[in-house]
Amino acid sequence: MLGGNSLLCARMMVILVCASLVATAGDSGMNELVAARDRQDLHALDRMISQYKDASQKEPQSASAQYRLALAYSYSAEVATELRDKRKAEAMAEAGMDAARKAVSGNGASAEYHRLLGELCGQVIPANPLLGALKYGQCAHDEIDKAIQLDNRLALAYVSRGVGNYYLPASMGGGVELALKDFDKAISLNPSLPEAYLWKGVTLRKANRNAEARKALERAVQLDSQWTWAKQQLEKTPAQ
Repeated sequence: MLGGNSLLCARMMVILVCASLVATAGDSGMNELVAARDRQDLHALDRMISQYKDASQKEPQSASAQYRLALAYSYSAEVATELRDKRKAEAMAEAGMDAARKAVSGNGASAEYHRLLGELCGQVIPANPLLGALKYGQCAHDEIDKAIQLDNRLALAYVSRGVGNYYLPASMGGGVELALKDFDKAISLNPSLPEAYLWKGVTLRKANRNAEARKALERAVQLDSQWTWAKQQLEKTPAQ
């Protein structure tokens, strides 16, 4: 069974909202992907991975097709970790990296493609903390930084960086305060991004600021009422 921090790490760099997905991918089927993520439906995610894999094989030069496949793998890794299946989480994240790298190779100017690659690298870490960090930690850091360099208004990238700061001790250049700054930056750029509020709430709870944490988590649930993981985090946060 995963501990609290390991379970929270399930969502490390795994943070896309429905509107962003549809706008980026131009595919109404992405709504189904988000819905499967929200209800923690691994079977549905596995089915969609198969569909996106077939599509990517038919269009091997299509960066967007590779991106959709990588995103499906990322959501599967996220949900697998939430459901305490570390082996599947690690396998899905590593499989997704190949598609994400192909997406970046096809369009290196896309900040979102770099962000997703960094996200997938980060997702290995909760499943295999020591070896995962050694093997993929630099990838996660570098790709998120690249995403922000390419688009300093990409709110999701700041959430991703904030999650990294959340897990990195202050003595090593991270910490709660830096994480909160990143989440607040994301909120200032996109006030309707539930992931920013969720991670702000999680971080405030870590700082024993439970009343503030509940407010942030309530906002996350308000913005995405179907998101099971967000509701679980709200339920486990004390009122005071």
